[in-house]
Amino acid sequence: MHILIYSYNYHPEPIGIAPLVTELAEGLVKKGHTVRVVTGMPNYPQRRIYEGYRGKLYLTELTNGVAIQRSYVWVRPKPSLLDRLLLETSFVVTSFVHALRGKRPDVIFTTAPPLPVAVPAALLGWIHRTPIVLNLQDILPDAAVHVGLLKNPKLIRIFEALEKFAYRTATKTTVIADDFVDHLLKKDVPAQKIVQIPNWVDVNFIRPLPKENNGFRAAHQLTDKFVALYSGNIALTQGLETVIEAATRLLDVPDIAIVIVGEEHALQRLRNYCETCGATNVTLLPLQPRETLPEMLAAADVGLVVQKQNVLCFNMPSKIQVLLASGRALVASVPATGTAARAIQQSSGGIVVPPEDPDALAAKILELYHNPDKVKVLGEKGRQYALENYTFEQALNQYEELFAAIQKP
Repeated sequence: MHILIYSYNYHPEPIGIAPLVTELAEGLVKKGHTVRVVTGMPNYPQRRIYEGYRGKLYLTELTNGVAIQRSYVWVRPKPSLLDRLLLETSFVVTSFVHALRGKRPDVIFTTAPPLPVAVPAALLGWIHRTPIVLNLQDILPDAAVHVGLLKNPKLIRIFEALEKFAYRTATKTTVIADDFVDHLLKKDVPAQKIVQIPNWVDVNFIRPLPKENNGFRAAHQLTDKFVALYSGNIALTQGLETVIEAATRLLDVPDIAIVIVGEEHALQRLRNYCETCGATNVTLLPLQPRETLPEMLAAADVGLVVQKQNVLCFNMPSKIQVLLASGRALVASVPATGTAARAIQQSSGGIVVPPEDPDALAAKILELYHNPDKVKVLGEKGRQYALENYTFEQALNQYEELFAAIQKP
């Protein structure tokens, strides 16, 4: 098959949807398919075009058998709502021009967010008479409205119209959790158009490793510490202040260390908050190179998943699969009725506490510190669940079967 992947994010961006889309594209190539990716110039999470890509309107690369067509996007380090709209608009316009330069695809696969990408994907589908698979990583615009990013009633109506357009023009919509299915059914998306395929993790790359002689622990003075680690995106939906406040409740236990790894521009805000709270037991570090990810995860005793209380069925952090695969116990400060909580409870690999409740989070970290056997059992159960439900091979086969089933002559 000739498969066109339309995604704003792609390698070398290290977090978010980019690694997943990259693995999918390269996995399909290894199975003998021809894959072309239409994407923007890499800029996330720094929100600055990477060195080597600046000043270019278009660029085509061939990496690991994947043809990558990159186009200019409007990016600002501290984006306002207008900047975000200009970013998505610029990608829609410039990427569509580039997407026309290529052989007719058998299938178009597009990821959302951003939601406006559904427009050029639909146009391409109409021009080529090609089926479209829309992959939902978040339910929009609900997510943006819930966290207060989208407040203007006119803009909300525009994005609601875009959402309906995306569902209507997609041949199939793939979702990453069962709560997403229920949500789409309530939005009158036909059940036969919805396919659930969870996000995956490379369980051969992300695997349980010993804490002993761990380079990450040694480099950051964490040897002999009980480490609670948060690594990944630091955005409106997380509320990492809860972790810092929980850390202040644990100051009298010097063996416990809280580590937060994230994008540099967001860490400064957390540094200021640590100083305000007096959280001297929190270590803040920039994102680590992907090749060192297994070692960093192995440095943890427990992995943290954090969400604000207004995040419900529209968000499923991909870090859950990664932490489970690493064989580390999870402590999740997330809504009890949300998608993340359900996934963790089903895995039996972690514990859920109320969101934005630093006392509850600190108490659970302290409980696990005093109960290493429970930490070990949770980690083992989580790893087994990841092997049974979140392997890349399972997801790759499901996507390949879906693409084959819907392609048109």
